[in-house]
Amino acid sequence: MRLYLLALNPTDSVTEGFLPAATRLGLAVTVLTDQPDAHRRTYPDIEVLECDVRDFRAVITRISTHHTPDAVFTNSDHLQTQAALAADWFGLPGKDWRAAVRCKDKAEMRRRLAAAGVDTVWSAELTEPLAPADAPYPCVVKPREGVASEDVVLVDGPEELVAHAKEILGRRPGAVLVVEEYLPGDLFTLETLGDGRVRHVLGGFHTELSPPPYFIEERLTFVPAHPEPVVAQVLRQLDALGVGFGACHTEFVVHAGRARIIEVNYRAIGDQCDLLLARLLQIPLFEHILRTHLGRPLPADLGARRDGAARLEYPCADRAGTLVGAPAAAELDVDGVHLTYRPLRAVGEHHELYRTNRDYLGVLRATGTDQPAVDRTVADFLAERRWEIQP
Repeated sequence: MRLYLLALNPTDSVTEGFLPAATRLGLAVTVLTDQPDAHRRTYPDIEVLECDVRDFRAVITRISTHHTPDAVFTNSDHLQTQAALAADWFGLPGKDWRAAVRCKDKAEMRRRLAAAGVDTVWSAELTEPLAPADAPYPCVVKPREGVASEDVVLVDGPEELVAHAKEILGRRPGAVLVVEEYLPGDLFTLETLGDGRVRHVLGGFHTELSPPPYFIEERLTFVPAHPEPVVAQVLRQLDALGVGFGACHTEFVVHAGRARIIEVNYRAIGDQCDLLLARLLQIPLFEHILRTHLGRPLPADLGARRDGAARLEYPCADRAGTLVGAPAAAELDVDGVHLTYRPLRAVGEHHELYRTNRDYLGVLRATGTDQPAVDRTVADFLAERRWEIQP
């Protein structure tokens, strides 16, 4: 059976998750990408074809002139609509492309949720740097189709709004920005997996952010089960968007018992959280995700382990410069806690300060069965290591 995997940059999710899972399922994989050299270097034994994967017509043509597909899949935020359209073209299981658009387009998401009567958030779209007369402050400015907190900023007044909008549009010519009211509350995620018939809630995370005005995710702590009323509210909003097939990563805030979606990433959670989930829950997560795209039903019970505790930490650069010292990759077991550390930036590399997850220097994953022990082990690991940046 042939799996077509649409990709942009090589990612840990693909390298350590989906490709090994495809091998275990006996699938022949063809990667379609606009960056073929990077993918061939990363996994030289996988067939890689060059394709303008942002154009669904190019994807359909490339597949039509190659092997017959059995599944079309992507875990990229930017390619969900293209993969959904291609799967539908070939009569294969996949996500509703309309739902993919609603999730990717943050302005359309707000309109859809308001029209369905499940949540109304003040928002407006900008194509030039100006401040809407009725904008509530503080409010958040962000690219309409952005990811990873890239160019997401909190502003306190019209002058700040105009200044940040001008700066962002200067770096993103032709982009559309969304300005929306700031939603207070603690930030969480909900991780779901469905086949269009059954939907499993895998748990979620409590996310801790950098100080305002930016929104860099610095720490995530696993939440085995959110309160049932909170889960019900989030699922009702996902239903309004048409989300229910495959993996989905939803970010939401809870304030005074009310759950309100911040954004929906219609794919598995990234930044190595998916790798942690698979280990923590002790389920073949990546195989389950691929099976849904092959049209195979999910089991009524995934058999996920429910006594796990976990945390992820992302050491971040706090300045521009060259990384001159950093710890190496590590795999450790300490007092019942399994630690995995992976560098994300090589010693000797120079980077600007991005104020997004591109500032991550590495990622530390920790799993166990006791949250205080996990937290203590993570704190000790970080305290014993240094990341040094010079101008």
